[in-house]
Amino acid sequence: MEATVTASPRGEERIRNGHLWIYRTDIANSNAAAGDVVRVVAQGGRFLARALFSDQSQITLRVVTQRDVPVDKEFWRARLNQALSFRASLGIDATAYRLVHGEGDLIPSFVVDRYGDYLVVQALSQATDRLLPDFTALLVEMANPLGILARNDPRVRLLEGLEQKVDLLHGVVPDTIGVREGKIEYDIDPYHGQKTGAFLDQRENRQAAARYVSGRVLDCFSYAGGFALQLAPRASELTALDISEDATAALARNAERNHLRNISARTTNVFDELRALEKIGEKYDVIVLDPPAFAKSKAAIPKALSGYKEINLRALKLLNPGGFLITCSCSYHVNEASFAEVIFDAALDARTEVSVVEKRMQGRDHPVVLGMPETYYLKCFILRKLA
Repeated sequence: MEATVTASPRGEERIRNGHLWIYRTDIANSNAAAGDVVRVVAQGGRFLARALFSDQSQITLRVVTQRDVPVDKEFWRARLNQALSFRASLGIDATAYRLVHGEGDLIPSFVVDRYGDYLVVQALSQATDRLLPDFTALLVEMANPLGILARNDPRVRLLEGLEQKVDLLHGVVPDTIGVREGKIEYDIDPYHGQKTGAFLDQRENRQAAARYVSGRVLDCFSYAGGFALQLAPRASELTALDISEDATAALARNAERNHLRNISARTTNVFDELRALEKIGEKYDVIVLDPPAFAKSKAAIPKALSGYKEINLRALKLLNPGGFLITCSCSYHVNEASFAEVIFDAALDARTEVSVVEKRMQGRDHPVVLGMPETYYLKCFILRKLA
């Protein structure tokens, strides 16, 4: 018997409205097992969709198609081909970028990042974990990598009842991979680095920000130097701040690799350092704020908004008139309107006028699904301090 899940009227409405996630509370009944690809029907038996099923997560269904077609290896081949062809069409001037962005490519809970000749994947649900052998075979055939690594260590897998682990799926993947982003080269650690090895969603924002750079630059929450390395060639001097010694050490190595002698990387608490810099009267022409996600749950939103206001207030006070602030939030629980309001409140408290030069989001290789706000997680404002 085909695995079938009956959606409640509210679940049916979510599907009709284009949302790809159906929660446990929106399920009427089911005969499915963990990781099944299921047929989703309305309470009267009418077909609604085919979806990935989880018997552990609050996200019980992840819709893959509203067409009543077989979801087999050829179905996934077509989906992967669409994703890879789209990236090829973007003309990406980098060897590190996202090939498959889960829901954004209608392959929910599955991520593929390219680092040169190697792929790093993440299977974040019971179904994609079960499908991993098929996905691996298809990626070997279609992308011809020297190696594929599964970075299945995110905590979200625990919500699926899955183990956190790192596995070599194909070929060999070295401990360090050298990649290029425009003219900048840097090393990533596919086994232990953030995400799958690097923060790829900011690539286009880093290149956009570089257009506004001159004079003294302060890069906050710099990690291994994504922004710093792109901005330093246009700066007279650049100070990078991060709380991780490993991150600042990696930044220093990457700066040396690119012959960037004007970068000073410091290991420090950014909140404390911003207050200290303001106290001694430092001024900068460009400031970057690219913090980690402050709100990892809805309950954390008030504290996150307070944190965003604090760092933006301090940055605006440190910025010279006419200078640029590149400020970001990767917390999808904090939407663009809320983030913009926090920045405005910070400007009011700083007693300064600010204009919006650009509003940006995650790179084009990390597409957003209309009707699914959870996929629009990265907000980036490029602002100019007027006075």
